[in-house]
Order: sequence, then C-alpha cells, then structure tokens
Amino acid sequence: MKRQSIKTNYLKTICWVNNSIVDWASAGKRYALDGKIDQLCEYTYGFGDSAITSADGQYAFIYQKLGTKGLLLKNGALLREINRSYYYADFYEYPATFVTLNSKTFLIHCPSEYCRLDFEDVETGEIITNSQDRNPTDFFHSRLEISPNGRYLLSKGWFWHPWDAIKVFDIEKCFQTPKLLGESEIYPNIGVEIATASFIDDHRILLGSSDEKALNDDLLENLPPRHIAIWDIELNQISKPVKMDIEFGNLFAINDCYAWDLFKFPKIINLETGKIVDQDESLSSGLQNSSIIHHIEELPKVAFNQHTKQLAITSGDHIEIIAQ
Repeated sequence: MKRQSIKTNYLKTICWVNNSIVDWASAGKRYALDGKIDQLCEYTYGFGDSAITSADGQYAFIYQKLGTKGLLLKNGALLREINRSYYYADFYEYPATFVTLNSKTFLIHCPSEYCRLDFEDVETGEIITNSQDRNPTDFFHSRLEISPNGRYLLSKGWFWHPWDAIKVFDIEKCFQTPKLLGESEIYPNIGVEIATASFIDDHRILLGSSDEKALNDDLLENLPPRHIAIWDIELNQISKPVKMDIEFGNLFAINDCYAWDLFKFPKIINLETGKIVDQDESLSSGLQNSSIIHHIEELPKVAFNQHTKQLAITSGDHIEIIAQ
C-alpha cells in the first residue's frame, strides 16, 4: 500500500477532480499530488462538509451529509440552492451524484421525497423525471454511484426496520420512462442485508452482506450474512460467496480481485479469499458500514477516484492519499 500525505489549510470538503483533490467549500482550493496548491474559485462557502464533482469538473455540489440543503456550483460560482426532504435527513447520508447523458449534465437526487429519485438539469433546474405517474416504493436512497460507462445508477440505501439494501437503475430507460425510478427492475436474488456495494466495471458490482439474520433462508446459498460476492447485473448471476472473517465497512472495488475496505483503517481485501493482503492501522478511516451514520462520532472525509482507484482520507489537517 502506497501512502502520500498532503498538508492542508482550513479543509472543509474533499473530492477528486482529475488527479487532484479540490475543496469546493473553501474557494475551490486544489491540492495536486505533486505538492502544488492553487485556488479555482473566488468565493469561500461557509457551508457543507461534503462535495461531489461532475465528470468534466465543471459542476460541483456542496452539501451536509446529515442535512437537507446543498449548493450547486458552476465553475465555482453558485447556481442555486438544492433541498431534500427533512424525513430522517439527520439519520442517513445525503443522496446525490452527477451523470452526463447526451452531452448534458444532470444532478440525481431526491428533491421532493426521500424515496423519489429525480434527474435535474443542472443548467435550467428542470426536473426531467417529473411525471404524474410516479409511485415510488418506500426506500431511503443514499450513497448514489454511477457505473464507469454511465449506464447504471446504484443506490445503496435502506428501508424499514432499518434494513440496508441496494437498487440499480438503467439511466437512459429511466429518462424515457420516469416511473421506472419507482421500483428497480434490476436486483440480485438474495435474502440478506446488503451493507455495501461498489461497481467493479460497467456491469459487475461487488456486494457485501452484513451479519444480520437473513430475511429469506431459501436464498442463503446465493449470499449468506457477512460474505462478499460479485453480481453480474446483465446476466443476473452472483459468483460463489466468500466468507469475511473480519468486520468490514464501505468497500471500494479496485478490480475483480481486490477491493479497499475502510472499517477502522484502510485495508486491501482479496476478493477470492476474503483475506487482508495489506493494511495501514496508523490511519483512521472511521466506522461506517451503512448509509445510516447518525451514531458515528468519528467520520473522516473519504473520496474514491474511480479511474485511478486511489482513496483520499482526511486526517486532522492532512489529506492522506493511498494507492494499491
């Protein structure tokens, strides 16, 4: 495991823009991996603890993970304020991600209901998926992720009682027929709680189940509690489950052989054996293992670079960059 430490000043948010870390809330301060520091924006926003950036780096969204409000920026300037439902907003992670379709950028979030995903044109503010036949199922969307090719949307959220689960959507089909956002047509045939998931490539997702008792024992062969497996969403097939002997949290797939695990400290997990192949116990990476985070006191900021597979983790006034 390779590690690089970058000294920062008044760090508020972190996200990857190309191969640099940008703090959009602090006037877009940019920390390059070669040690150079510059500023992309004119204004500092005294708001937010998290941020995401569009694929082209033009748009950013600053928000509070356990809040109801966010700021949508274009080239560092405020476009407008964004809101989500108050309902249990202080309980679980704010759902938001960008997607580009037909050369247009959209913010995917839940502006009207906690259970209703919508696609908002970042330039006009138009909710493209605003149709009257929407009837979303009772699901708290969270930890949104786009597949590398931009085709699929993954929501790693929960429903009552609470129970962590995932939903996958074909983005272009949902643009054409918004009611498809109400209930996913793409789902794994499992009966366990899915606490974490991560795109490996355009059509395969790494799944990680919690140690909760299964809702359906008939499906335990597909994925038992506290196991990992790879789900091919196009074939709807799940690989042979691998037992995890350690407690794990948010997983970030490196490839189909390895993944990052960030529970307590960073580790690299072998997906074929479930064993740790490398770790750094000197770097605290928090206790998150669900979208529900209200009870976690220590929650370092984490940003994953889907292209380089590097992770950025805050540690005091430093950003720690780790790579395989």
